[in-house]
Amino acid sequence: MSKLDDIKQSITVCMFDQYGTVVDMQKGLTQVVTPYLGKKGWAGKPDSFVTWWRRTHFENSMIDALLHKEHTPYREIGQRAVAYTLERAGIAYTMDEVRFLVAQIERLKPFPDVPAALARLKTRFRIAVLSNGDPDMLEAAKPFHGIAFDAVISVAVANSFKPHVATYRKAAEIMGVRMDEVLFIANHAFDCIGAKSAGMYTAFIDRRSRPFGITPHQPDILVPDMEGQYAGVSQTGASDEAGII
Repeated sequence: MSKLDDIKQSITVCMFDQYGTVVDMQKGLTQVVTPYLGKKGWAGKPDSFVTWWRRTHFENSMIDALLHKEHTPYREIGQRAVAYTLERAGIAYTMDEVRFLVAQIERLKPFPDVPAALARLKTRFRIAVLSNGDPDMLEAAKPFHGIAFDAVISVAVANSFKPHVATYRKAAEIMGVRMDEVLFIANHAFDCIGAKSAGMYTAFIDRRSRPFGITPHQPDILVPDMEGQYAGVSQTGASDEAGII
């Protein structure tokens, strides 16, 4: 039996990161900030602004996870990140503008390959989201991404951001499954590393053709998108099957 066949036999839940895996965060936020930055007279690249924003948000959320004290809401982390990025770019702003920009995360659309791929997976497995987003943000996003997940879980229930091990363990507990009954699917290496080290199988959606990096927690499945050809890593071999699994 191949590694892929073994995964298919073992899992009952396909669990997804939402921001950047299910919904296209970079494209969606770039579309939002482009007219805003134009009105501000900023001559830089909107795509670069969004990258600064996201990197700052990531850094701040990782600090919050490492402190592992009282969990800071995703929305608050986002507002801090946008305000910092605007200051870094030398752009005058109001907090109403900052709140408006962060609120657009709730309106992001899925990548084109996502709806059909998840509909196919849903015929064989339960599908769920484990997201760093706040519960109300994830609820507000449902009409915009249109995916009928069996469960949408916010890391707020675990009092930490991913990739803290508590987030993956809590998600598996909520789904009522063992860690090795979950295939965790993400476009982010850090998220796959966190899930794999916690005991889940992982699939890395390598949309930007990036190396995964040197780590003992290599993904079990590597695909360019959710309809892409399967490629096993970590001595799993390869298969010609289309899609994640």
